[in-house]
Amino acid sequence: MPLITISLFRGKTAEHKKRINDAIHESLMIHFNIKNWDYNQKTNEYSREDWTIPDGRSDNYVLIEICVFPGRSKETKKNLYAEIVNRLEDTGIKKEDVFIALQEQPMENWGIRGGISADEVDLGYNRFV
Repeated sequence: MPLITISLFRGKTAEHKKRINDAIHESLMIHFNIKNWDYNQKTNEYSREDWTIPDGRSDNYVLIEICVFPGRSKETKKNLYAEIVNRLEDTGIKKEDVFIALQEQPMENWGIRGGISADEVDLGYNRFV
């Protein structure tokens, strides 16, 4: 049940943004064992004057913020990061232009399925992978 926020510079085509979204989602399916239907992503687009990025980065710079339940191992997270970066390379985004920030929020901080605390819901899968 990850929540994904993708930030990039304006001017990318709808097809390019979809390829980024799919690369991230497919990586999460592989390494975090999420289901195909568990797709919750938003894209924020910025002009150059509205977003200052690190020196040496290009107009293809992308910031990916992933908010998830806690419980995955460090190795699983590392594998996820590598998978995302490798898949984004196929879209023309260099590894140096990818920044991933993973945020783990306690399950009691998520109100899901009609406002029920996520720690009280049988999610039907093992989140500890």
